[in-house]
Amino acid sequence: MNIQKMKEILKKIFILPPVPTLLIAIPSYVLVIYVLANGMMNQAISYAAYLLSAYALIITITGMAGIVRLIREGIDKHPLVKKALDDPLVGRYLREDMFRAEAALYQGFFINLLYAGIKMFSGIFYRSVWFATLAVYYILLATMRASLLYYVRKDGKNKISEWHKYRLCGISLLFMNIALAGIIVLVIHQNRGFVYPGVLIYVMSMYAFYATITAVWNVVKFRRYGSPVMSAAKVISLTAALVSMLSLEIAMLAQFGSDDDQMFRLIMTASTGAGISMIVLGMAVFMIWRSTKQLKQCKQEKEI
Repeated sequence: MNIQKMKEILKKIFILPPVPTLLIAIPSYVLVIYVLANGMMNQAISYAAYLLSAYALIITITGMAGIVRLIREGIDKHPLVKKALDDPLVGRYLREDMFRAEAALYQGFFINLLYAGIKMFSGIFYRSVWFATLAVYYILLATMRASLLYYVRKDGKNKISEWHKYRLCGISLLFMNIALAGIIVLVIHQNRGFVYPGVLIYVMSMYAFYATITAVWNVVKFRRYGSPVMSAAKVISLTAALVSMLSLEIAMLAQFGSDDDQMFRLIMTASTGAGISMIVLGMAVFMIWRSTKQLKQCKQEKEI
């Protein structure tokens, strides 16, 4: 089997049209929530649910463009949406990706601060080191967003300055990943989680999945615009989303598991934590390598 044939097969499996994507993804997410909610951790259905949810996450990410396009085609015909698009600011926000990305920097900055505040309050209230360290992590992410916001307002579109900011974000993520690895080791060593009160865990799960899918899509999407600052902002969003997924997994294993599932919880936390740490490390190293290469190229062009 040649490479081209293999690509076609993988494309048919992992890149589906919008409707089949939704028909597979939504029941898969419902199934995994049902399994966790009913404590069916070590049963055969649980492993099927985990595999289906992993596949659902992949096809949701790869099919996000088609899903968004399908939704937009239906929404754009609504009279209220047509009226909203007549407003210059709203129309620009809905139609221009770069303008929306700049607005998202402000949104992400305040969400990171809010999330950090919630985690810090939870850390103090529940006396949880995990919540407190997560709060510090989100504060650092908010600080990185603030530096990008300052650049957008002050320096404009200077390419060399943009690549410097991009590299600085990569270096910051590299050091923050060491802290993240330490947090994961701490959680594994203690082998205990935390419980969200009431139905809050379902709200957090929806947010975590939405944030992760959107962040992955935006990282891929904004590469073609050639803006290092916006690409860096999307990498920060992806990092925050991945940490949210880790936090959600730890909470779900603690809330829906039992005392007999401690080894399973340990393996799952260690595997997911290591995977997320490796992804963040890879992104950080790539950002440093790419920015250094581009800065050298800019310097050579300037000399010529």
